[in-house]
Amino acid sequence: MRHATGHPTDRPFFSRPQSRLQAPAWQVCFTPGQDCTGLIVSEIAGAKREILVQAYQLTSTAILRALRDAHARGVDVEAILDRTMARKRYGTAEYLRLAGIPVWIDSEVAIAHNKVMIIDGIMVITGSFNFTKAAQDRNAENLLVLEDPALAAKYRANWERRRAASARYASVLPEGPAVQE
Repeated sequence: MRHATGHPTDRPFFSRPQSRLQAPAWQVCFTPGQDCTGLIVSEIAGAKREILVQAYQLTSTAILRALRDAHARGVDVEAILDRTMARKRYGTAEYLRLAGIPVWIDSEVAIAHNKVMIIDGIMVITGSFNFTKAAQDRNAENLLVLEDPALAAKYRANWERRRAASARYASVLPEGPAVQE
């Protein structure tokens, strides 16, 4: 992380502190040219208690695996996805559900266009970067990692509002409906 007063080129791009900073801090990543997926995976790997996800598109296998692994090591992972993520028979919503991660589908809005992760109540990952291979390999995108508990609390409050407006995902497989009320 870099202090908000520091220049982004002062230190190596993916330096990770031994412990989380107390003051607000930020890190930025751009594609093409930088490994934004790697940065996200690194932050997920550093999560200790909780990861709350809001995603319009979440198809990056590296990010999905990192979320699954975080859940497996005891981190509380929950996701709110756009309705398009619930339509595929063996897609993102189903992958997360089968990993034991609670999933909600935000279908009350035209598009649930968020690209957000809130980690441990202190870190927010956001930007134009969809959590996809295309965002990493083919698009011009930006990603912000912001370490600020007050900001994280505002994002969490919005996450909770969107979850309250969403339906719990069950399954698109033959044994159940796609969305459960």
